[in-house]
Order: sequence, then C-alpha cells, then structure tokens
Amino acid sequence: RGPLDDLRRLLVREPRGHSGMYGGFVVPPDDDGAHLGVLFWHKDGYSTACGHGTMALGVWAVEEGLVTAPTDGTARVRIDVPSGRVTATVHREQGGVTGVTFRNVPTRVTARAVPVATSAGTVEVDLAHAGACYASVPAARLGLTVDRATLPRLVAAGREIRSALADHPGSRHPDNPLLSGVYGVILHEDLPDTPEGPSQRNVTVFADGQFDRSPCGSGTSARLALLAEDGALTPGRSLRHESIAGTVFTGRVVSRTGEGTITEISGTAHRTGEHRFVLHPQDDLPEGFLP
Repeated sequence: RGPLDDLRRLLVREPRGHSGMYGGFVVPPDDDGAHLGVLFWHKDGYSTACGHGTMALGVWAVEEGLVTAPTDGTARVRIDVPSGRVTATVHREQGGVTGVTFRNVPTRVTARAVPVATSAGTVEVDLAHAGACYASVPAARLGLTVDRATLPRLVAAGREIRSALADHPGSRHPDNPLLSGVYGVILHEDLPDTPEGPSQRNVTVFADGQFDRSPCGSGTSARLALLAEDGALTPGRSLRHESIAGTVFTGRVVSRTGEGTITEISGTAHRTGEHRFVLHPQDDLPEGFLP
C-alpha cells in the first residue's frame, strides 16, 4: 500500500470523511494531448471512470485558470482517466460557468437479458461498458421504486446483483481486462417523456454498497447506448436522466461507430468548499474508521 492509498483511506473514513465520499487524485496526463489526468477513488478502492467527476474537474480547471476559457463561449478540457481520454466542455456566460458537457469513451453493449437470481426472484439485466461496466435493471422487476424511502432496499438489491454477476462473460471488457468486472448496478424507472425524448430516474449502486448521489455520468452513457439499441432513443432525441436526489443530466447519442456508441452528457458541477485535513501525530485513529 502506497502513500496515495493511505491518503484515500484517511479521506473516506470517519472522523475526517465518511463511507459515501468519492474523489479523485489529479495526476499528470498521459501526454501533451490532455490538460490533466485523474485517478478516481471511493471507500473500497479505485474506479476506472466517473462522468460527473470529469465534469467537476473541467469546471475546476477553468475556474482555477489551468485552462484558458472565453468570457462567453466554451472551453474544452481534455482529461485522461483510467478508461481513456475524455472531454469536458465548459460553457460560460459573462465570465461565469453555466454548465458542462462530458463526452465519454465509446460505450459497448456486451450482454442483454442476463438472468440473475435475487432474493426478489430472477430478473433480467443488461450489461454495457461505458468506461466502467454497468448492469441495468428496471427497479419494478424487483418490486421497488426509485425514491429515497426505498434507498436501503435499492442498495441491497444492487449489491446482490453485482455479486451475482462476478466473472460473467458480459462483464469482461472486449479489449482491456483491467476494465473488466461489474462496477455499478443501475436501478431505473420510467418517467413521463419530455418533448425531447424519454425521461428516467435512477440510482447507481457501486463498490460495496455506495450509491451515486448524481444521475451518474458514465452510467448515463450506458443507459443511452441501451436505449439507442432498443430504438427508444432515436437520432436527435435526448434522455432526461434524474438522480435520487432530484438533480438532472441530459444525455444524447452523438454517433454509433464500430468502436461503440459515442455519447455526450450535460449537467452542472459546483464548488462547495476548500478543505484542509489534518492528521495529528498523536491521533489514536490515524487511519480513521468505517461504521
């Protein structure tokens, strides 16, 4: 275990942090084609992609002056993540950030209608690689709705499904074994369509029972590819994707190529503070604790 992992553990454990925290270490890019690199982490380790984290880094890079941006217009921030090179296009008006659009690595659908035995019965799930591998299942198939009151049951179901899909062939990345394995389980439900296209609410359960507070950027890419394959998201239409917290991303399919489905997701990211964490040399809990 290295010093970076010691730092990760310090930040995701009480009393400095908590088990729901998620972050990223900013590192140099792979080459001069990108502005920066990032290694995403959570309480159980590291992840190969984070769409909302990419959006936040794009906004941060512009607001910190690391990437030059016009007063009115857009700035493209290129970021190397473990799954490849992605782009955050930061939108500005009158010197302020109004939104950000994330273009992901190509998304590949690798398995459909995979039967999974759960405590609520056997359900069929779909698998797609969108920088990380996501399993998608309508919450209603498990007798659940996507709301805060049901969150403990949603998290339990997500953990159960993720465990059951360990080593499933569809979870293996076609090109890179380091990207294999189900990272997250997306439990979703349909909402009334908008004039622009379908609308869904979701919660993404990842790692060992963490859940995404946002609509999940890379998970939205997985949903877009599956909806496009089903014919539910036609060219020129967009997906309104809502989180369990009520925040919304808008996603669209840019193109479908031999490498996979190219997607863009738009949303917001806002700075909430600047923090200084301290480890006292006489601290009785130098690594913190998880409840």
